[in-house]
Amino acid sequence: MTEPGDPLASSAVVTRRGDDGSTSLLFGGGRIAKDDPRTEAYGTVDEAVAAFGLARAELVEMARHGTVSPALDEIAAIVLRLQRELFVAAAELAASPDAWDRLQDGRTRVSLEMVDGLEALVAGLERRVEMPREFVVPGETRASAALELARTIVRRAERRAVSLDRAGLVAGTYLVPYLNRLADLAWILARAEEQAENRHATPSRQR
Repeated sequence: MTEPGDPLASSAVVTRRGDDGSTSLLFGGGRIAKDDPRTEAYGTVDEAVAAFGLARAELVEMARHGTVSPALDEIAAIVLRLQRELFVAAAELAASPDAWDRLQDGRTRVSLEMVDGLEALVAGLERRVEMPREFVVPGETRASAALELARTIVRRAERRAVSLDRAGLVAGTYLVPYLNRLADLAWILARAEEQAENRHATPSRQR
């Protein structure tokens, strides 16, 4: 409730509508609890966007100091593309089922072309990146560690999406495959980033 002299009375961000623990879905459809499985799923996608942002910020910082190679510059551009695509995934997860007919492929619903795009990136990187033959420990570089963090968050988003899909609460066909490919791509990007800095992933077993 707004009181006289309330400093947040004209805030464009603070609405207080969520103070009861609820939030809105896209395109109407009422409100759901903030701990609803759908909220958890698109909130996890939001976490992944932020984690990818850590990696991109590190790459941008290296570029600012003139220490970035063309390969790292390419990785930063890919990461930004992935962040933008994840907004599409989040929109699909946050859409009310009553409004699924209003979703648009590539804008508010994950499309086959988006999945194909990730597969093309994976194929291209696999031809250029030396792949470890065992599990690796994240942390060889700051940017690769952030990419690994994003990967694990994407995997959590994938698990949440699988649960929703099983319950009939995913609008399209390609959301789960997209998240699956994205996690694979994030792992390869981490290796590409390390090798672009002339570093190699730390093996999980001590020599």
